[in-house]
Amino acid sequence: SLDMTREDREMIRDKIEQNPANRIIITHGTDTMVETARHLKTIKGKTIVFTGAMAPACFKSSDATFNIAFALSAVQTLAPGVYIAMGGSILNPEKVRKNRKLQRFESIEKK
Repeated sequence: SLDMTREDREMIRDKIEQNPANRIIITHGTDTMVETARHLKTIKGKTIVFTGAMAPACFKSSDATFNIAFALSAVQTLAPGVYIAMGGSILNPEKVRKNRKLQRFESIEKK
């Protein structure tokens, strides 16, 4: 996800807007997941849930399977909007960041 550009995010946005589904899960690299989620926040009438893994799925200790299952449950119950589902939490992309040192997402306060 580190190589994603604004054009890549626009392509994702266009695909989602053209898709008739109103519930969408996006698996995404965690380094730029928040940025992409924020880019999609103005899409109306769809529930969009981002998820990923702090450790790649090929690692035995990966959180990938848990996070995908959690996102599947979340997308079915959340109101329309854009969310991040990681580590058992539903996060607002406008109020979260990835803490690389602690390898988790954490809430931030907007000033």
